[in-house]
Amino acid sequence: MARNPDPEKLNALMGKLVGDLGAALTGALVLLGDQLGIYKAMADGTPGTPKEIAKKTKLKERYMREWLSAQAAAGLVDYDAASGKFSLNAEQSMALAQEGSPAFFAGAFQVAQSMWLDEPKVAAAFKSGKGVGWHQHSACLFKGTERFFRPGYNANLISSWIPALDGVEAKLKKGASVADVGCGHGASTILMAQAYPKSHFFGFDYHAPSIARARQAAKQAGVEKRITFQKAAAKDFPAEKYDLVAMFDCLHDMGDPVGAAKHVKKSLAKDGTWLLVEPFAGDALEDNLNPVGRIFYAASTMICTPASLSQEVGLGLGAQAGEKRLRDVATKAGFKHFRRATQTPFNLVFEGRA
Repeated sequence: MARNPDPEKLNALMGKLVGDLGAALTGALVLLGDQLGIYKAMADGTPGTPKEIAKKTKLKERYMREWLSAQAAAGLVDYDAASGKFSLNAEQSMALAQEGSPAFFAGAFQVAQSMWLDEPKVAAAFKSGKGVGWHQHSACLFKGTERFFRPGYNANLISSWIPALDGVEAKLKKGASVADVGCGHGASTILMAQAYPKSHFFGFDYHAPSIARARQAAKQAGVEKRITFQKAAAKDFPAEKYDLVAMFDCLHDMGDPVGAAKHVKKSLAKDGTWLLVEPFAGDALEDNLNPVGRIFYAASTMICTPASLSQEVGLGLGAQAGEKRLRDVATKAGFKHFRRATQTPFNLVFEGRA
């Protein structure tokens, strides 16, 4: 049945869609700038013409001119009309050119790239009800996930998340045994190993290529002697009575999070702690209808929920599980103590004890 739209609301919606389309198209250009080293070449803020920046990056001027123009239109680089030169201001440089910055965001677009590449697989899953395993995604997802989450870990893990846990920091400084479950490329494991040289760390992930990359990264960081990376799933990693078991942004991806949490409880030392970090979310849908929720719901649709549905049980928590559902998982697993220790705009951080 035909309906007559409100002209003002329709115009507002079209304006929003134009903005969304521009953002989606710009994402491909961010990938180019990141992977071709253009942002890094402009990191110091020195203004340059397309010819000068092309020469500096050993790329072709005509392509550079178009890319720079698009980036200026998107507000991702600055343009001075009088000189015809482009530059990165300090904020743009921190977000797009400085890999170690706590605000570095370019890697996130590799996650977006994987969502476009793997859309046919997810579309098939919508029809069949089956899942799409993490290992079935394009390789850019694995690289992008590590680069997206690493800045947040760099900014918060050592300075605020671990200190928010009761007595854990003192144990790590003295010398403790730590398991990082679902470690991916090992960014969180390596960061902890660097901060606590008297402790030993074990990184587990079911994805063999990620474990191989984590070993390389640990060697590059000079901490390979204090980290043991091993291919293992969340329900069968060696239960060695760890002082700390950490899970970073991965529990909601698991098919059987209750089973995984039970295995964590089994593997903890008598006074051990479970550190659970999950995407920030409220308990109700309406609490998450915001820019951060928009990102996480999209990733959950294309990556997280299909991953869970590809495994046994297939609970499908989703990336916006929220504290209530996460607490329910912990309670069913037998944890008597479970509290929100701290949070950031992107993460909820929980402490679990048996």
